[in-house]
Formats: sequence, structure tokens, C-alpha cells
Amino acid sequence: MRRWGTERVVGLHDPQVNEHHLESTGLPADSRLRLLSFNIQVGISTERYRHYLTRGWQHLLPHTGRADNLQKIGNLLGDFDLVALQEADGGSLRSGYVNQVEHLAQLGAFPYWYQQLNRNLGRLGQHSNGVLSRLRPWAIEDHPLPGPKGRGAILVRFGEGPESLVVVMMHLALGARTRSMQLAYIRELIGGYKHQVLMGDMNTHASDLLQNSPLRDLGLLAPQLEATFPSWRPQRCLDHILLSPTLTLEKVEVLAQPISDHLPVAVEIRLPGSLTADAFPALSPAPRGTPE
Repeated sequence: MRRWGTERVVGLHDPQVNEHHLESTGLPADSRLRLLSFNIQVGISTERYRHYLTRGWQHLLPHTGRADNLQKIGNLLGDFDLVALQEADGGSLRSGYVNQVEHLAQLGAFPYWYQQLNRNLGRLGQHSNGVLSRLRPWAIEDHPLPGPKGRGAILVRFGEGPESLVVVMMHLALGARTRSMQLAYIRELIGGYKHQVLMGDMNTHASDLLQNSPLRDLGLLAPQLEATFPSWRPQRCLDHILLSPTLTLEKVEVLAQPISDHLPVAVEIRLPGSLTADAFPALSPAPRGTPE
């Protein structure tokens, strides 16, 4: 796999495993999946624009309210099968050296999790994305995204071949030009798969993603158009779960949970018959990969 102007190299990984939560794994009998995407802002509660200034120190130093906020997030996550996290800390001074992806996997009783470290600032910050799953992934790919360092996408695959389900979790750039490069890269990743889900903080509106971006020829659906940012007075729809038309939408909701400065997005889908339980092994080992 190629490199995109960054020191990080694309790699194939196994998920981390919470052994004591393996009993809560496997595909539901009705083939429905509950998905959630949430920018958690490293556990900081932001309720006004002025809090970006008055609480900005919390991006560098620990604070007592962070544990309570993570507990609230953990309580929320328990209702979902697959979760994409953005702006998590992988264990630094500000988080009390707690890996927030691992911690939320434990709070939500998820058997599988993976942390993608995108900006390593040592003790000052471990800027990360994360995935939490009740289903055993067949493969997890860690992709640094093109553009300035610090943005990444996680590709999670269930099953093998073009009929497998591929889910890409991401936190895209603020700038339109860089974001377009990142989406072109993601378009290349998922083009060979029939069943596609894109989740994350995409920093732009659905119409831009579906009509003006490199994704425009995929026929993706954006079931959620409700604003997600800022959480205390939502005005912009920046957080999305995009679906291929092969997946049946059952429910979509922006959750009224102003824990972060973004609101979480939840979607429930029904999988097609071609995606049988064989694509979602519970306790069987996934193929082991090695970084390339």
C-alpha cells in the first residue's frame, strides 16, 4: 500500500480484545446493526462559544469533569453495535494517561476496539480516532489521509470479497481542497465493495459530499440532514453516516446529548441477505495482518 506524504504507513491490524466482554458479541438475529458516530472532543463539555476560550486549558491539562463526561458517553454507547469516535485521546497528561478509546470500550462493554493515533504529541496529547465493535472484524486498516499530518481514516471490513461490508471511519480536514483529496483517497479504498458505510466528522454538509466531492458517483445516501454542531445550538450538519443503497435504513437520529461540542449521529440499518452471519464471526479469530 502506498504512502501519502506522511511518516505513518498504511497498516493492517487486529482489533484489541476485551476478553470479559466477549459474551456480548455477534450479529443480531434480525441482521440489524446500530451505528453511532461521535466527536467526543477528548471528553470536554462545551456549552457556549466562550467555553472554547475559558475551557481551552482542558485540551492541555486534566480536569475533574472529564471522567464524568466519559461516563455519560459510555452509558450512551451501550445501545450500539459499531461506534466511530473522533477527537479521542490515546493516553496523555490531559486525559490522566487514560486511553479514552479503550476506556469507552470498557464502559460500553464492547469486546473489540482499535485506536488510531494521528498526532503524537507525547505527554501533551495523543490525538486519535477510535472504533468500538460488538462484531469481530475480519480486517482493520489504518490509513493516514493525504494533506497536512494529523488526519486519518480507519477501514473496518466484515466478510471477504466484494460482497463484504466495508465501514470507513474518519475525521476530515477543515479546508475544502484538502478534504477533496482525502475523499478521493477514501473513494479509491471502497470502490471495489458493494456494501459501504462512511462515518465520522466530515466537516462539511451532505450535499457537498454527495454532489460535489469524489464520492458523487457512488450513489451513497445521507439519511441524516439534521444539524450536529454546535451541540448547544445546532446550526451545521457536519457529522454523517453515509450508506450505500444496498443497505436498508430502519432509523436515523441526531441524539440530544450535548456532552461534547458535536452531537452524536445514530443510524440503524438492516443488512442484505448476501451478508450472512458467516461474515460476522463472534469468537473465531480474524485473519492476522502485518503492517506494510
